[in-house]
Amino acid sequence: MGCWRKVPVFSALRSALLVGLMAGGLWVSSAPAEERLSGPIGVQVLRVLDGDTLKVRARIWLGQDVETRVRLSGIDAPELRGACPHERELAVRARAYLVARLGSGEGRRARVNLYDIRLGKYGGRVLARVLTENGEDLGDSLLVAGLARPYTGSGRRAWCGAAG
Repeated sequence: MGCWRKVPVFSALRSALLVGLMAGGLWVSSAPAEERLSGPIGVQVLRVLDGDTLKVRARIWLGQDVETRVRLSGIDAPELRGACPHERELAVRARAYLVARLGSGEGRRARVNLYDIRLGKYGGRVLARVLTENGEDLGDSLLVAGLARPYTGSGRRAWCGAAG
């Protein structure tokens, strides 16, 4: 059997579960598009990509890890390639805020727990609530710090207004 190193978390988890259930004599049909895992799923943070996206590694089976991108659900953070200097500056601050909260750096990789995990709309990433080891919800923390806005999946508001 090949290595599943770059397979999205849901595909690998579903495959591992299917193999395990088939070995036990059970059969599971294909999961619906709105499949969710309630969590917690413990993962290691490999990198903070921006103010609302992490690259993580999850151990799904003995000797089997998957890497995927996780977007923090319920928030919209400014983009590093934003439309104006104000948005780009806020994006740098949001990313630095997450790095500081996770205590990453100097070879240490933070561990977090994912909850309410579901497939994202774009690029094979998943959406999830992300809590640190001490229980801090990173999305809520970014909102309180003024570095993100609530997001429900509808159109995004521009970050470049009177301040941009």
